[in-house]
Amino acid sequence: METNTQELIMNGLADSQTYLEYREMVAKLASEGKTTGPEQKEALVNYTQLNDRRMKRWDKTLKIDEETTHLIGTYDKKTTWLVLTESWCGDASPSLPVMHKMAELNPNITLKVVLRDTHPDLMNRFLTNGAMSIPKLIAIDDEGQEVIGTWGPRSKAATTLVNDYKEKHATLTAEFKEELQVWYNKDKGQSVLKDLTGLLLE
Repeated sequence: METNTQELIMNGLADSQTYLEYREMVAKLASEGKTTGPEQKEALVNYTQLNDRRMKRWDKTLKIDEETTHLIGTYDKKTTWLVLTESWCGDASPSLPVMHKMAELNPNITLKVVLRDTHPDLMNRFLTNGAMSIPKLIAIDDEGQEVIGTWGPRSKAATTLVNDYKEKHATLTAEFKEELQVWYNKDKGQSVLKDLTGLLLE
């Protein structure tokens, strides 16, 4: 019998980590030359090490302005953000620290992280255009245990950049992925912050 979505979410939550636990795990993997997921490829290990450094930097430098801090603080529904990701995911490194900072600003938001490749059935319920794209945030109402929103794998602004590039070049090159990381650095997490604040206020 097919497992229902709610059950898959509960299984994911039972196997999830806090953001700080996830950060510790990624830092440990990076130092050991390893990665999450079944494939221990050199490229994925390199991305894990890169993302560890990026998240460390984001955790230190991310700023949220007073108006947005106030808006986040007004959210009064007990909600869990369950995020599917992997340590090698380049789009997760700028967005997870934003989610963490937002959850820190409001005790009604609980952030939990779960690995995509450990929960493929859950991932398959929350595909983006048919793809297992990560990070994928699933917002769950704690009281009713129902899904009240999703986000990912990128901000609307970053998605526009990616789609425009794909339209011209059919695929995302290594050069473009580097350019996207430069864009993330210039954006300073603000487009993710805008999207997720919008998700709270819907």
